[in-house]
Amino acid sequence: MDTFDVAFERTIGHEGGYVNDPNDRGGETKFGISRRAYPTLNIQALTLAEAKDIYRRDYWALCACDEMPPLLACAVFDLAVNAGRYAAVQDLQLALGLNNDGVLGPRTMAAIRALGHGMDDMRAAVRVHAAGLERRTNAPTWAHHGRGWARRVARNLLELGL
Repeated sequence: MDTFDVAFERTIGHEGGYVNDPNDRGGETKFGISRRAYPTLNIQALTLAEAKDIYRRDYWALCACDEMPPLLACAVFDLAVNAGRYAAVQDLQLALGLNNDGVLGPRTMAAIRALGHGMDDMRAAVRVHAAGLERRTNAPTWAHHGRGWARRVARNLLELGL
């Protein structure tokens, strides 16, 4: 199983099936794919295989997760799915001690390449999760979704073996 498959399995375990929560800004959602992000997609008819293709193309690839150590890639991918690609890149940059402009440019990629595997990768993944949770505590929907977001981060950290 490649790193994307591992990341997808972990993330989809948090996302679940079809929901149409009036308190969710994404609106109608299935497997974490929202009507707001994909207005022309038939959300109810979306298959898991189609969702996986969307995640690989629009989240994994656009966040350059293939160029990251595995634990960091899983953390960035999950955050991108949950909070958006721009926020995930900002939190990644914050975790790496960079200016968090949300642009996945040469400085960010150089900092990623400078990471080793093992403890450096794990520390960076933990820092990405912490930055994402910190940012979400300020979201207007924290009162409604905060507990679920916090549980998601806790489960992700437990999966890291922490």
